[in-house]
Formats: sequence, C-alpha cells, structure tokens
Amino acid sequence: MKAFLTYTVARIAVFAVTFGIVWGIASIFFESGNTFSLLVLLVALILSSVASIFLLADLRNKLALNVQQRAERMTERLEESRRAEDID
Repeated sequence: MKAFLTYTVARIAVFAVTFGIVWGIASIFFESGNTFSLLVLLVALILSSVASIFLLADLRNKLALNVQQRAERMTERLEESRRAEDID
C-alpha cells in the first residue's frame, strides 16, 4: 500500500508542477478563458504522462514488484487451501 500511495502522490505532484509551468507559459502568450483552461489541462496531462514515464520509473518498478509479491502470496494461500481440502 505504501508503494501505491507514494507512486500516486508522485504522479499528482508531477502533474501539478507541469500544469503550473504550462499555465505560466501559456498565460504569457494567450488570453485566459474556458478554451484556454481546457487546452492547458490537456497539454499538462500529456506532458506529465510522458515525464512520469522517465521520472517515476523506479517508483513504478517498486509498485509492480509489490503487486507481484502480493499476488504470489495470495496464490500460495489459495494453493494451501486447496491442498487442505484435498486431504480432508
């Protein structure tokens, strides 16, 4: 759970920083408005997604390892339960 929370907070932080930078740069060149906000949001989502691929690779690998280990533990428990049923 800790790895998931850390990765999620990091993704949100990358998006927030990207959104702030894009908003600041775009506000210099364009007028604010609904279309402006939507465009900034879209560009920030795309850029933060690409940046996250590179910046958060270690966190993503830790999360994947955590999920894999948890799935293996659950599989082992399931197999133990099946073996116990077979004995009875």
